[in-house]
Amino acid sequence: MTVTIDKNSGFCFGVIHAIRTAEQYLLQHHSLYCLGDIVHNNEEVNRLTSLGLKIITPEQFENLRNTTVLIRAHGEPPETYQIAKENNITLIDATCQVVSQLQKKIKTEVEQHPEIQTLIVGKAGHAEVEGLLGQTRQSGQVISSIQDLEHIDYTKPAKLYAQTTQSAEKYEKIAEKIYENYQKTGNEHLIEIHNTICKRVSNRANEIEDFASQFDAVLFVSDEKSSNGLFLYEVCQNKNKNTYFISSENQLQDIDFKNYKTIGICGATSTPIWLMKKIMMSIKSL
Repeated sequence: MTVTIDKNSGFCFGVIHAIRTAEQYLLQHHSLYCLGDIVHNNEEVNRLTSLGLKIITPEQFENLRNTTVLIRAHGEPPETYQIAKENNITLIDATCQVVSQLQKKIKTEVEQHPEIQTLIVGKAGHAEVEGLLGQTRQSGQVISSIQDLEHIDYTKPAKLYAQTTQSAEKYEKIAEKIYENYQKTGNEHLIEIHNTICKRVSNRANEIEDFASQFDAVLFVSDEKSSNGLFLYEVCQNKNKNTYFISSENQLQDIDFKNYKTIGICGATSTPIWLMKKIMMSIKSL
């Protein structure tokens, strides 16, 4: 049996930056608060908490005073920065550049054209989406499915954006449907569609498809909390029916490898390379 790790898998640059920032601070100070999971992967979070990272909730953040807190790659709404200012909290801002640019774009558009509807295609409640919604002063609408389109006023102008880790296929379908609905009212000139999906994420789907087709079976390593992971797993499974979703090496015992000569290991942009290597070594020892 041969086991191969996908060379394109592993953290995206936004997550790499956030984790390196945390590690560098912890080397000197040995303790650091992080607002929410630094990455949607329990194995990596556990590694960092063992180094002194302390994950806190928004409620806990509001009660902190005179300390330092890391803002993860997903970004935060303006309210978080206001609370930090009032509570004398020093923020280490590790917001992904792609997310940060989108936040600024939405904020500027809302300030200059408050009459225009801001539509954000993404997962309701997701940290990045909450941060983007905050730029609209909560006036924006989150579109999580086709059913949400009924809440749009098709007689008024709108600008459509995507969560940066959104499925490109899903975004295209929703954008197309919104445009069709505007056409029906004769107002197609009122909708402006922006493709704000991270190129690293959008390219991963094609890369995963190509990788999955090369093996008898594929182990897709991800945390169930990762939106990007759940999407890429579906892409992988559609290409290779012998695809298994696992979060740690403990789940390998549930898989029968007898009929597989080649195994591929890949993961989400929130999956650490060290975890995939650990799983590879565990397979070889079985």
